Amino acid sequence: MTERTQNYLTVSALSKYISQKFDRDPHLQKLQVIGEISNFRPRPKGPQFFALKEGQVVINAVMFPDKYQRLKFQLEEGMKVIVTARVGVYEAAGRYQLYIESIEPDGVGALYLALEQLKERMKQAGLFDRPKKELAKFPKRIAVITSPTGAVIRDILTTINRRFPIVEVIVFPTRVQGQEAVREVVKAFEMIANFPEKIDGVILARGGGSIEDLWCFNDELIAQAILDCNIPVISSIGHETDTTISDLVADLRAPTPTAAAELSVPVLQELVMEIEQKTQRMRQSLYQYLRHKSQLLDRYRQSYVLTQPQRLYESYVQSLNWLTDKLVVQTNKRFQEEYYRLDHLDQRLRYSQPIQQIKMKEQKLAHIQSQLLKLLPEYLQNSRQQLDKNLALLDAYSPLKIMQRGYTLVEREQMIIKSSQELTPNDHIKVRFIDGLVKAEVLQVDPLNNIDYEEEN
Repeated sequence: MTERTQNYLTVSALSKYISQKFDRDPHLQKLQVIGEISNFRPRPKGPQFFALKEGQVVINAVMFPDKYQRLKFQLEEGMKVIVTARVGVYEAAGRYQLYIESIEPDGVGALYLALEQLKERMKQAGLFDRPKKELAKFPKRIAVITSPTGAVIRDILTTINRRFPIVEVIVFPTRVQGQEAVREVVKAFEMIANFPEKIDGVILARGGGSIEDLWCFNDELIAQAILDCNIPVISSIGHETDTTISDLVADLRAPTPTAAAELSVPVLQELVMEIEQKTQRMRQSLYQYLRHKSQLLDRYRQSYVLTQPQRLYESYVQSLNWLTDKLVVQTNKRFQEEYYRLDHLDQRLRYSQPIQQIKMKEQKLAHIQSQLLKLLPEYLQNSRQQLDKNLALLDAYSPLKIMQRGYTLVEREQMIIKSSQELTPNDHIKVRFIDGLVKAEVLQVDPLNNIDYEEEN
């Protein structure tokens, strides 16, 4: 190696030297940068590569899977964010870039943004518009999914026992905060679906808290468990001002756990009073009905239909006798007329002698046949002569005979032209000769009295 080459650095050595400079600079180890997400293409696996942009200035960035999976919202192109990162050098490409540790949306909380994004996705999927199931009017068994300790379960049990003590309440204890709560709540819904006895309603409840405390009820797994449940679900998460995904997909949302308990069961005392009132009204209605029917029965008993039943058919008996007499008279009259008609036909048959008439008709028929045989040849001869005469006459009047003498036939648009007045200049006509057809155009039309014969000659 010459002394001159010893003064040069290799590309890799220079890149490594610059990288070490970045790594040793304490101001570049952890800093917060604000900018817009640019050139973001989500990858299912491995690091996420994108850039932070401000106007025309762009800085490349990378976020490794262990950091990216902790994000509570989805990155979107053009989103303005605040990133916590260190600045380093990617030696293979010789460029500096941001190695991002965490990302927060600029101007809005990460959890709030994640919630709004999840709401929009579920709204687009139509999950909020599914038909709601009606609550059971008189439930026999209600399932409660909540923490087994605390004021929530006590309020629910106290309210249900006060309003409708005959209902059976089955508590499915779960955590109501943290990631473990998601798995336990989903498991509770599975147990309810496979419960050996029929459950008429489900209450999913949790007391108040921050958005972080209530976040597990924004999980898609719990939302899907509620949607898949064939039993009506009442959701009461947090305070009245809190709204979670579970509240939106449930069949009914209650502002508080106590309100959820009130919505799930009726008031037994009110039902008893209502039953007593309806029973009293039914008794009064039945008494009035029976009284009305009794009065109606008394009227029927006093009517002539029952006291003098023969009056029902007296008129029909008279009509039957009158019709019987009339039938006998008409029958005798018809028999007499038929007898006279038959006797008259018998006499006509005797006088007509049908055998002699048949012989006379046969003789007349033979005479007609003889005459027909004599006249037929003469008729055929006359007909043939008339046919020849008509053929000769038809041939004499044939337009072809006339055209053989030099006459022509003029047509326009398949119509025969009989007068020059039917033509105008520029008309296209066909002139038919005995031996062919000529197509022509009319140049001038002159009436017969204006023709100068000498000029033509």
